[in-house]
Amino acid sequence: MEISGNTRLIAHLGYPTTTFKAPMIYNPWFESQGIDIKVVPMGVRADDYAQLIPSLFRMTNIIGALVTMPHKVSTCDLVQSLSPTAQIAGACNAIRLEPDGHLRGDMFDGDGFVRGMLRKGIQAQGARALVVGSGGVGSAIAASLAAAGVESLALYDSRPSSSEELAIRLRRHYPALTVQTGLRNPQGFSIVVNATPLGMNAGDELPVDIHALTPGSFVGEVVMKSEITPFLRAAMKRDCQIQPGTDMLFEMIPAYMEFFGLPEVTPEALRKVAKIDY
Repeated sequence: MEISGNTRLIAHLGYPTTTFKAPMIYNPWFESQGIDIKVVPMGVRADDYAQLIPSLFRMTNIIGALVTMPHKVSTCDLVQSLSPTAQIAGACNAIRLEPDGHLRGDMFDGDGFVRGMLRKGIQAQGARALVVGSGGVGSAIAASLAAAGVESLALYDSRPSSSEELAIRLRRHYPALTVQTGLRNPQGFSIVVNATPLGMNAGDELPVDIHALTPGSFVGEVVMKSEITPFLRAAMKRDCQIQPGTDMLFEMIPAYMEFFGLPEVTPEALRKVAKIDY
């Protein structure tokens, strides 16, 4: 479908844009359904982001925005209201322009991750989980794992204050949840998540000691530069069940569609038309 004067836009905000996968999923779907909407990558450096947002949402044909690194946390201060999930995560990855002109932020990374995990038959209820990385995506996954009923949650971040602040928010909303910080050893955890950028660049270290992974555990990834990252490849050698970052993306898109008031879609339908290359 050609871009015309009737085309409505969803901005995809982040930097750099070279790793963006969402336009290759959303846009083929919109075209297959005859929906005149385009997801447009917009590269925005952190220093320019706050200045951009008010101007961007003065456009008359914009629906909202998808938000990715490095803006998920800073977006919380640039919208007028946040969903409870975004409040717990301390980050949001979606902005919606409301009819009265105010901006609403929400967060779907965690829901996408957990929905993918549950569809693979992995039980969250009563599980012990380790989430490495307490930035926007890691905080969201931790919040959604807590909501799904994990028994205990260990958090690690290279900036200890990030995991400590996340732990405070989690304990406030889930007082029965056991939360530890500063722990990176994956031994004994049935769910292990890399929610850091490690794996984006050749030569990156692995997020955890791969030899300490418990065989048979579930290992999830958020990096989408390649479907099977070095971390996932190493986890497979330990007989772990894995979840690529793209699974999280496909699972969260139906929630995005609902947020933006767009037609319902399933992950399976999206996969049939997606044009993702690695």
